[in-house]
Amino acid sequence: MKRLMAIWFPHLLAEGMLRRRPHLKDTLFVVAASDHGRMRITAACPAAQKQGIFVGMAVADARALVANVQVLDDEPQLPLQLLTGLGHWCIRYTPVAATDLPDGLLLDISGCAHLWGGEEKYAADIQNRLKGFGYTTRIAIAGTIGAAWALTRYGKQPIAVASFDEERAALLSLPPAALRLKLVTVERLQKLGLYTIGHFINMGRSILRRRFGTGLLDRMDQAFGWKDEPLIPLQPIEPFRERLPCLEPIVTRSGIEIALQQLLNALCERLVKEGKGIRKAVFKTYRVDGEAQQIEIGTHLPSQQPIHLFKLFELKIDQIAPALGIELFVLEALNVEKARSSQEALWHNSTVNDTRLAQLLDQLTGKLGKGIVHRYLPEEHYWPERSFREAKELGEQPTTTWHKDRPRPVRLLSVPEPVEVAAPIPDYPPMHFRHKGKLHTIKKADGPERIEQEWWLQEGEHRDYYIVEDEIGERYWLFRLGHYTGDNPHQWYLHGFFS
Repeated sequence: MKRLMAIWFPHLLAEGMLRRRPHLKDTLFVVAASDHGRMRITAACPAAQKQGIFVGMAVADARALVANVQVLDDEPQLPLQLLTGLGHWCIRYTPVAATDLPDGLLLDISGCAHLWGGEEKYAADIQNRLKGFGYTTRIAIAGTIGAAWALTRYGKQPIAVASFDEERAALLSLPPAALRLKLVTVERLQKLGLYTIGHFINMGRSILRRRFGTGLLDRMDQAFGWKDEPLIPLQPIEPFRERLPCLEPIVTRSGIEIALQQLLNALCERLVKEGKGIRKAVFKTYRVDGEAQQIEIGTHLPSQQPIHLFKLFELKIDQIAPALGIELFVLEALNVEKARSSQEALWHNSTVNDTRLAQLLDQLTGKLGKGIVHRYLPEEHYWPERSFREAKELGEQPTTTWHKDRPRPVRLLSVPEPVEVAAPIPDYPPMHFRHKGKLHTIKKADGPERIEQEWWLQEGEHRDYYIVEDEIGERYWLFRLGHYTGDNPHQWYLHGFFS
């Protein structure tokens, strides 16, 4: 059975200001915004309200009533920012939390309350925690969004829990405004003496539609469950997600590891059944002080092995600071792909087991960071810088083969570096060259190999490449740009290193 919770913050803006500016704790203050040339109050602290100041009052009238009241400028985006932050905090209680502007939250708590010993204890725990953050709240639980919203604003209890059998009776005694109607509709109902929902609930629908429009009927249907009302969560529910609430806060690394293992086992069990594997996953922890932390891993191939995935997370567990304790763990598979069967070869003529290789690369990436491992595939280009590309994933297959008819350096510089060269006559290899201040005397050389520019991509001079070996046996790939001329004899570059 679906159960919804509505949380109302009667003093959201004032208490949010106070939480952000603790120095206002002992100050009478109001929040004001310009309205048709006059400054009007949009929020007031509880102390100012006790002095008779209310929302909508002109600032001039408020100062006449309380001379020392401090006026703060309204921040139009603040309510949404506050509710968004509070909504993300509520995810520790349910995966589905949504904002309800201007001053509320809506939660889908179906199947969650039993973890706290029932709906009343569940709501009381949320209310007490929010009170500790400085927020006054009213909470209601019902079977529809409309009913829960109505009971928070117009019910008599700070926490109202209405069962399916009680909802109708609870709504009938409330005023029409509890249906979230437009002000003009509420005023029209009151003029006709319809002061409660019960006064018009049994009237013919055609009569209500003709006198008050379809908006009244839609709100009635939503409140009584005759029409579904969607809830748009702040954080979309991941199809592969596991949660683990804790009866007592976890403060040790071993406790975190046990929670992670349980979540991985549960998630991988689901993945195996559906034939999928994790490519990216995040492990989130929610602390009792309201802070959330997370660590993320990625794999080179889809993985559904909890032991391997745990080892990747284990490298980053030290980044999680439990502080006063962690009360909720969440594991999400952000990216899943179809699990692969064993692959015969990763590269041509290779018998390497790609699964074991992928696990090794995962470990290296986890220890040394992203971008530490690269794989390159051949491209159909003559120009050396364009003759290869980086693979997007480990299992990507090449579209062509590596050309092995000519020797190529093990390490190719991304940008050729100029060198000073002494060569006897044109088309002869250099006798020595100077690179980064070091002189290399050439003992052996092979070349030239002329490589032309690919004119359909870029115009420019050709290159004459030489493989040279210096006096200590190190080999280099040098080239002369363009034709050898007396006017410009030093157009030589170092482009790569052989093993």
